[in-house]
Amino acid sequence: MSVSPAAPPPKPTPAKPRWRRWLVDIALIILVVTGVQLWQSRNVPAGLAPDFDAVMVDGSSTRLNDWRRTHPGQAVGLYFWAEWCPVCSAQQGSVDTVQGSYPVLTVAMQSGDAAAVKRYLNEQQLDWITAIDADGGIAAQYGLRGVPALITIAPDGQIRSVAIGYTTEIGMRLRLWWAGFGL
Repeated sequence: MSVSPAAPPPKPTPAKPRWRRWLVDIALIILVVTGVQLWQSRNVPAGLAPDFDAVMVDGSSTRLNDWRRTHPGQAVGLYFWAEWCPVCSAQQGSVDTVQGSYPVLTVAMQSGDAAAVKRYLNEQQLDWITAIDADGGIAAQYGLRGVPALITIAPDGQIRSVAIGYTTEIGMRLRLWWAGFGL
């Protein structure tokens, strides 16, 4: 009886570099996040930012274009938030910090009258320039159905970007910086 030689062990397949898999994962995450943002902002108008008349938290009134004129040559942020929104609460520190460097008009959507919003801002120790949108009419002009939302407006009045949902401080700053170029 003859014994056949043992078959050589199979050659190990070379391992694929992990960085390739990580790049694919990162690309997929960016694709999904971008798709969700585009879907959420599908009703936001393009072009010139809609002007609106609003009662401010201090009881005065202003129009968006009048407020923008007090910041000539600057990009401005229009930040929609609500007192009842937990994501908005998580983002308060970022908005507060960004507002120290860029003009940001906050819009309190469906959070009560001026006195209620002022009380909330005082409780949270927020010194925000805030318009009251008690019935959601201003948000509707911008096609927004949820908060938080940051709309950046270039110096020429054109809407440059829309971010709906949580946005990091660096994300807010980059959007406002980029809108300042007016491209």
